[in-house]
Amino acid sequence: MTYLPPHFAETDTATLHALVRAHPLATWIVQHQGELLVNHIPMLLDPDRGEHGTLVGHVARANPVWQALAAGATSVAVFAGPQAYVSPNWYPSKHAHGKAVPTWNYATVHAHGVPHAFDEAERVLEVVTRLTRMHEASQALPWQVSDAPADYIKQMLKAIVGVEMPVQRWIGKWKVSQNRPASDQHGIAAGLSGQGTPAAAEMAALVQQKIKP
Repeated sequence: MTYLPPHFAETDTATLHALVRAHPLATWIVQHQGELLVNHIPMLLDPDRGEHGTLVGHVARANPVWQALAAGATSVAVFAGPQAYVSPNWYPSKHAHGKAVPTWNYATVHAHGVPHAFDEAERVLEVVTRLTRMHEASQALPWQVSDAPADYIKQMLKAIVGVEMPVQRWIGKWKVSQNRPASDQHGIAAGLSGQGTPAAAEMAALVQQKIKP
């Protein structure tokens, strides 16, 4: 990450993994022949595969990104978590001396590694099945891969390619008002809670977790 002040750095592995699971759609950036190939794909995390875990997903066979991986391209998968605008009106310090400006809070995780592609039908089917189980779990009647005709699934599998990336390092940034006095942190959490949206509530919870004792 280009700019990461120490007070915004998040290094707890469980916390980083939790954000990836809660916000699995990665902005996946691959460097190839002087270009940056950018895609958006949901990724699964296998935390116990490799020193720092392994990310798994799939792309369309028509997408040229998977062919670029044969050259050992470097890559980063960016997972964007809760984010919210922060008004200076929520700072008690603003009302005391007026020295306050707006900002934007967010939490994000970057996973760096060298990915590779695979197209063995059994492995790709396993990825598709696991993704389906994870994202259908909240449905009243979860859809299963086996609900579709076998020959149709076989045809669909030919149109995609699996991707996995052993993670070489994780970088987490939790910009959640740790640089403000405790009174301002409380004010920010209250202001966000008052917005009445799930996104603001998520950020309010992160701010509260970091309030100075």
